[in-house]
Amino acid sequence: MATTDLTQSQDPREQYPKPPFEQQQAIDYPGRDDEMNPMADYGEQSYKGSGKLTGRKAIITGADSGIGRAVALAYAREGADVLISYLEEDKDAQETARLVEESGQKAIIVKGDIQEEAHCQELIQKAIDEWGQLDILVNNAAFQMARESIDEVASDEIERTFRTNVFAMFYLCKAAMQYMKPGGSIINTTSIQAYQPSSQLLAYAATKAAIANFTKAFAEAAIEQGIRVNAVAPGPVWTPLIPSTMPEEKFKKFGEESYFKRPAQPIELAPVYVLLASQEGSYITGMIYGVTGGKPMV
Repeated sequence: MATTDLTQSQDPREQYPKPPFEQQQAIDYPGRDDEMNPMADYGEQSYKGSGKLTGRKAIITGADSGIGRAVALAYAREGADVLISYLEEDKDAQETARLVEESGQKAIIVKGDIQEEAHCQELIQKAIDEWGQLDILVNNAAFQMARESIDEVASDEIERTFRTNVFAMFYLCKAAMQYMKPGGSIINTTSIQAYQPSSQLLAYAATKAAIANFTKAFAEAAIEQGIRVNAVAPGPVWTPLIPSTMPEEKFKKFGEESYFKRPAQPIELAPVYVLLASQEGSYITGMIYGVTGGKPMV
């Protein structure tokens, strides 16, 4: 593997691990970071902030691991305090909090299920009670399951996928807009699946298309309050969600179809979330930023 020093030019094809990946031990949804092989890179040794988010307060859902943890770490190193929203992975959430606090910022950990509107409202209220402000909302948490046919997708699984990925985004945005002031930023995580859907991820892909659509529509309304709304569309990213939701033959080759012949590491997504949250992105709204490993978003 190449150096993780982000100040050094290097071959992006060889920068991080490539498939085939070793067989994973049995991992239950939603997976744990310490069960991954190889471990994901969140930027612990490489991300250096420059004060782009000094004084900001951010809520990040699904911040215990994966893209959410990398974004939490980057935000903290840019000067933001972070509320870490997560489902049930206590150990992972504590590790994210440790990284935020080691970066000199405050971390709030809130456990709970964002499928419930009341919990989403509690997340926003917790940030306001603790900080008196909310500047950044990152709707990142997601549920997915790979299924070989539509017959395998149970009704409750479809509902859970939409409630976690789409309903929660509505609930959180609605509650956040009561408190966010001009200059605030909402960032949603969509996916290449919104544009090049896989039949094995039928329900998940449909939710990601909904997120992209919501982002563009809501951006026009939110800018009337001075709030920017954008989304990031990742391609294959090496997170605990992958080995916990995909059959072995799939994740062993995960990311092989990208131009780089490997999946992204979470740290490779974080700088885009920083741009969209910061004043450097002041003229960006209603946009979907692809970090897809070369896959076109058409």
